Amino acid sequence: MPQDHYAVLGVSQNASPEEVKKAYRRLAREHHPDTNQQGAASGERFKEITRAYEVLSDPEKRHRYDTFGDERAVDGGLGDFGGLSDLFSSFFGGGGVGGGRARATGRGADVLAEVELTLEEAAMGVEREVNISTLDGCSECGGSGSAPGTWPSPCSECEGTGQVQQVRRTIFGNVMTASTCRRCRGAGEVILDPCLRCGGKGRVAIDQSLTVSVPQGVEDGAQLRVSGRGEAGMRGGRKGDLYVAIRIAPHENFRRAGEDLGCEVPVPMTVAALGGTVDIPTLDGHEPVEVAPGTQSGEVVRLAGKGMPRLGGRARGEVVAWLRVVTPTGLDDEQSELLGHFAKLRDEPAGGRSLFGKIKEVFQ
Repeated sequence: MPQDHYAVLGVSQNASPEEVKKAYRRLAREHHPDTNQQGAASGERFKEITRAYEVLSDPEKRHRYDTFGDERAVDGGLGDFGGLSDLFSSFFGGGGVGGGRARATGRGADVLAEVELTLEEAAMGVEREVNISTLDGCSECGGSGSAPGTWPSPCSECEGTGQVQQVRRTIFGNVMTASTCRRCRGAGEVILDPCLRCGGKGRVAIDQSLTVSVPQGVEDGAQLRVSGRGEAGMRGGRKGDLYVAIRIAPHENFRRAGEDLGCEVPVPMTVAALGGTVDIPTLDGHEPVEVAPGTQSGEVVRLAGKGMPRLGGRARGEVVAWLRVVTPTGLDDEQSELLGHFAKLRDEPAGGRSLFGKIKEVFQ
């Protein structure tokens, strides 16, 4: 069976690079052949530790190892899958051309879920209940696929190796080839008495719910990874992960740009002309802001520290408010008269002319 590199180093699947390095250094000192007197056993143990660290310390190799759950998949290439039949098995579950060892004992598939938040929830951080449908290890057989009281048996065709070797005559001489065993599909064992609950698969479909903590400042489209909450692997293989996609609903006031929030704020014509106070919306409520006399449409007001929080931090972005001067409508006679008087004082002819009169002035 594929070696579990995490178990070799004694770390969890979500261990940080520093934790992996620390575990390797400790074990390497303990089992190095130059310092350990156990001879060949110590040498083999040191090789296992070194191989595990080579894989888990390289982000790309570690990703492939976590994805396929098989040491042969770490270095990539068709040969690492035992041929084309294993490649099909790794991706499509072992049907068709021969099956594959990686699928039979590997890591379970990841599961995707989705939650929708308001902008305010994304700013504060929330806990959400997520419902998922997945495959879990069969409780009846403990994930082995065999009926209680029985165990899988070594495959007689490949003698438990998962591969069948053949000698072929070619123009270059005899060539030894190895292919995935068709009988056990690379698992090295067969189930003679399958579990009735799971049908020998070792997994059963379940619906479950779990609480996910959404951090402050999360953006639309982000994915949260919950380690070990995906599908169970075949026959006791490691579980995959749960990925929760975040969707943030459109907001009635704000448009988001990273940590900043943009909005449009109407300003009455009189306030824009004479100066005064306008209310700027924020996630914490409206904030009054003084505007200077003669304010024009398009001017911008910035409120520092009133935007979205940085992901994983306390600092916040800005609220960027675009001011739009609003021309009054529906004036009564008194209001119209007052505005007309104001226009005369500023020598700004307004009102009292017909459309024909306005057009005539243009051609004079």
